[in-house]
Amino acid sequence: MTQVAGAPAIARASEASRWGQLIAGIICMVMIANLQYGWTLFVAPIDQKYQWGRAAIQVAFTIFVLTETWLVPIEGYLIDKFGPKMMVCGSGVLVAVAWYINSIASSLFMLYVGAAIGGIGAGVIYGASVGNALKWFPDRRGLAAGLTAAGFGAGSAITVIPIANMIATSGYEAAFLWFGLGQGLVVVLVSLFLRAPQAGEVPAATAVQQSRRDYTPKEVVKAPVFWVMYVMFVIVGAGGLMATAQLAPIANDFKVAGVPVSILGITLPALTFALSIDRVLNGICRPFFGWVSDNIGRENTMFIAFLLEGIGIYALFYLAENPLYFVILSGLVFFAWGEIYSLFPATATDIFGRKFATTNYGLLYTAKGTAALLVPFSSLLTQATGNWHAVFIVAAILNIVAAVMALAVLKPMRMRLMARDGGR
Repeated sequence: MTQVAGAPAIARASEASRWGQLIAGIICMVMIANLQYGWTLFVAPIDQKYQWGRAAIQVAFTIFVLTETWLVPIEGYLIDKFGPKMMVCGSGVLVAVAWYINSIASSLFMLYVGAAIGGIGAGVIYGASVGNALKWFPDRRGLAAGLTAAGFGAGSAITVIPIANMIATSGYEAAFLWFGLGQGLVVVLVSLFLRAPQAGEVPAATAVQQSRRDYTPKEVVKAPVFWVMYVMFVIVGAGGLMATAQLAPIANDFKVAGVPVSILGITLPALTFALSIDRVLNGICRPFFGWVSDNIGRENTMFIAFLLEGIGIYALFYLAENPLYFVILSGLVFFAWGEIYSLFPATATDIFGRKFATTNYGLLYTAKGTAALLVPFSSLLTQATGNWHAVFIVAAILNIVAAVMALAVLKPMRMRLMARDGGR
């Protein structure tokens, strides 16, 4: 229990209260997962109906990611100021409206409007949920951020098959409408339980070095270490976003999408199998690598994960024409990619402090939007070269570069900054 002059003592929050907040945030993240990870299922049906072309349709994905990420610093400021409840509640409505618009979109412009609205809603929910986890769990920041991010990474796993089935039986329009309304309603209801911790409610003990001061957002963008993390986020995020948006087109082009694959007694078409496994592994990796980073350090964990992803992408380049290898290696790529959403928020908050955690990570999270700008170029590059080879090679190289940067650049810069400003 702590005592602030002129204010009543604030009791330490119970573990049940802390985990209750974390679980509420995870549920919200699960409800917005399909906005990003379910998108690939809709690309081909939309193109079949309107013949707009993959590249033009994928611009909607880029718009979604841009509005989801680039507005988070502003949204994060409002969340830090007013708390998560009101902001997340309103964003649940936006999520439902976005997919309703997608269900009736008869032009690219309408599709892009739906993507923008969905991105705004998802950005608020994502920022609030991760920010709340970072604030409630300073003692297990990597794990808490990872569990929360896992809701976003794996949340669509349970709905991949239902959405695919509804698209096949009732059309993609019905899938957009009913899943959009359901997801938005759950967010609105769960948001009513969210709140930020008060001073003294959470423990300060941690095995990872943390800053003793709280950096303002203005100070953060002036820190060179911030921009090193930004560049790393972009080059790792680009490969994962490309895989997320293009997995179905890649499977179709390699002619493995509908080929049955059997693993552990389960038989499904390769693309459906890959999407389900990818979502699960993309979710599991976030708390796993977050937990690892709580014990061996953030940069050491980044090196392992980024190198693993580079190797996975390179192997997929050679073996994607085999349906079984396509499923396994795409899972490896997502397993080694999703951890950026636990490692980077934890690292940023370790360095820059807890007070402005939502806003400061929001600034870093805009790197995902920058990375999304590269996704349409993967379609254009494939069209220009006639295959996916160049895309795979570039993505693999960038991940290996990021792995080296984690140890050779980020780690020494972070240690110098924290030695200067003090860390505990």
